[in-house]
Amino acid sequence: MADTKDKNASGGKDALGTIELTIDGKKREFDINDPKLPDWVEKKALTSGGFPYDEKMKGKHYDKDYEALQIEMVKLQTWMQQAGERVIVLFEGRDAAGKGGTIGAIRENMNPRSARNVALTKPTETERGQWYYQRYVSQFPTSGEFVTFDRSWYNRGGVEPVMGFCTPEQHELFLEETPKFEQLIRNEGIRFFKIWLDIGQEMQLKRFHDRRHSLLKNWKFSPIDFAGMKMWDQYTGARNTMIARTHTSASPWTIVRSNDKKRARLAVMRRILRTIPYKGRDGEVVGAEDPKIIGEGPGFLSA
Repeated sequence: MADTKDKNASGGKDALGTIELTIDGKKREFDINDPKLPDWVEKKALTSGGFPYDEKMKGKHYDKDYEALQIEMVKLQTWMQQAGERVIVLFEGRDAAGKGGTIGAIRENMNPRSARNVALTKPTETERGQWYYQRYVSQFPTSGEFVTFDRSWYNRGGVEPVMGFCTPEQHELFLEETPKFEQLIRNEGIRFFKIWLDIGQEMQLKRFHDRRHSLLKNWKFSPIDFAGMKMWDQYTGARNTMIARTHTSASPWTIVRSNDKKRARLAVMRRILRTIPYKGRDGEVVGAEDPKIIGEGPGFLSA
């Protein structure tokens, strides 16, 4: 089944326009084509979804930590190649949660020959006839490889049931089988991370609006994204069910509050670096996690 980016949908700019939303009990109108972002979105975006900071991280603080963590990521990769280690870091989250940017930040200075990203398009006719997980397994790392997934088999846990791309029976089977599948990954000795990037509703609207009116990024916004804006509650329900059913001690969900992209990127890198016991790790440089930004399991999700 396809994810949101690959589902065909008709209509260009004229097909998109004003939608009615209910946010925090208030009815709102949002026109994606209006170049001016509504004040009610601008004022609430950063703190939406219970985000704990009312200011973004300052660039000078971010740049210092980011460079230091980049050096550690390179050290991690060197150790992986020497030790034959394999790593998978899977990223999920609502559209515009910052998955691609976070992946890019992690991999920026890693050697692309052994650090690659997987972002699969819609399945081919052959793939639709295969075991559901098969096309993802074919992308798993070999010795010394660090592999990130920009969306994954969890399409079937969120996008597909909400958009009607799978049957209820397929969805339920996925929820039953995925913990068993991921236990096999652990048993194989692959170091496995599941990252959910969590954003608030107003922040998603702001990011969609920014994309819509950017000459560089408007290709990222599709009619399916527009349709999804009206289905916030349905996506919340699917997210909650998915994480509750697939969060296990062997394969826990790491939840990162990502309204502030800088804080989110640093939090993800720290989690990876703190978890893997690579040679030469500088614990002082890696630093402590921010418990306001990163946690685990259903209890750390926004409303």
